[in-house]
Amino acid sequence: MTELHFGPTEPHETPRSLGLSIRRGLMQKCPHCGKGKIFGSYLKVLPTCSVCGEELSHHRADDLPAYIVLFIVGHIVIATLMSVDQDNLWPLWIHMILWPLMTVCLSLILLQPIKGAVIGLQWALKMHGFSSHPDGDESPLFRPTGGAE
Repeated sequence: MTELHFGPTEPHETPRSLGLSIRRGLMQKCPHCGKGKIFGSYLKVLPTCSVCGEELSHHRADDLPAYIVLFIVGHIVIATLMSVDQDNLWPLWIHMILWPLMTVCLSLILLQPIKGAVIGLQWALKMHGFSSHPDGDESPLFRPTGGAE
């Protein structure tokens, strides 16, 4: 399997590996160097990497990490609930404790790594100020066309 690389858009820029950047983000490490931390606290992104100095403050993860976590946790919890409910007849009070607790715990565990992965994705695609161009996005997936219609 080949690794996807995006860039360079300038002669002095090096290509950015999409998979590597996302993996580094999942580990809550800087997508550029892989050594510095992304987060100063639970979900607060540090302004710059303490190791390489890469600026991280202009990321725009917004609600995407929450949507991804909701999708993953929903599938895990509902699939588990349905398989357990099919084989066992548990009292209602066990269901009322187990499933909300499982949902909250899984959501809290997954939210930080998923947000890191989204930041790594944005860095690899040179979105939201992660490019060297001052005029904005230079993502290879976003190519504005010229001219008014």
